Amino acid sequence: MRPSLFLRSVLLSAVSAALVSGCGDSTRGTVGDGKKKYRIAVIPKGTTHDFWKSIHAGAQQAADELGNVEIIWKGTPTEADKEKQIQIVESFVVEQVDGIVLAPIDRESLVPAVRRAKQMGIPTVVFDSGLADEQTPVSYVATDNHHGGVVAAERVVELLGGKGNVILLRYQAGSESTEQRENGFLETLARHPGIKILSQEERVSSDANHALQVSQSLLTKFGDEVDAVFTVCEPNNTGMLQALENVKLAGKVKFVGFDSTPRFVQALEEGKMHGIVLQDPVRMGYLAVKSMVAHLEGGPVERRISTGEFLATPENRGDAKIHELLHPAKAP
Repeated sequence: MRPSLFLRSVLLSAVSAALVSGCGDSTRGTVGDGKKKYRIAVIPKGTTHDFWKSIHAGAQQAADELGNVEIIWKGTPTEADKEKQIQIVESFVVEQVDGIVLAPIDRESLVPAVRRAKQMGIPTVVFDSGLADEQTPVSYVATDNHHGGVVAAERVVELLGGKGNVILLRYQAGSESTEQRENGFLETLARHPGIKILSQEERVSSDANHALQVSQSLLTKFGDEVDAVFTVCEPNNTGMLQALENVKLAGKVKFVGFDSTPRFVQALEEGKMHGIVLQDPVRMGYLAVKSMVAHLEGGPVERRISTGEFLATPENRGDAKIHELLHPAKAP
């Protein structure tokens, strides 16, 4: 089988880069103290939402602390363009970065690009959302998203006293992290016969306006039957919150979401959200970069690194750890 045009261009670029690096610029790969300098591409699912800005802050924190790392931050504006994300990964392979730190938009579609990177000697650390191929990446740094879904379900059961009607608003198919949240949520509610799922099939994209339209349609359809809703990520939260406000159900319907922004913190304070499952995006970005550098320097790296999951409620939002996670650092 003949190699693809892309792969041939990668091979030619790699050979050219090797020839150039061997012909004179002996300082290209070192810093002032003689330590090797690493160029690491950090590729989020998107660049718009607050969560990714906090990932960026954590990645940069690790780079600043290490002193011999240059972070190259590049992602698609939205979390729906998997083809563009594949192109970004492949462009960094051509550039011969030392490592790639990636949050895959789609668990299946990004596998070939990650395998090609490995073939070219460029390792990948996956973060936030997993790949279908768990063996090729060096490590997977993420929240235990299934457990996060369990935490959300337990909060809904608590809020409803074990009895009521619930809507689950799903995210787009192919996102491993949100699918795990959905599975954990549904599996937990299945153990509570007093809870009825009114809707669990609707999916929305990373566009909050799309989430608003679908949420409003669901709330209009089920009306006073709805006792609680669960949304699995930031854009879904945004759309559902606006829809609840639009139909005058905010505060009346119990609302549990996943991930925080200042708007959701305000909603928690106002009683319009009753639980937020929190990740630690700063720590996630930090550990993903640190793990990559440890691997590049020949050190041991755990195959799976959990960054924890937490529940914010109106009652505990002032606790030190919860407050920190509700207000994480963000890159400009």
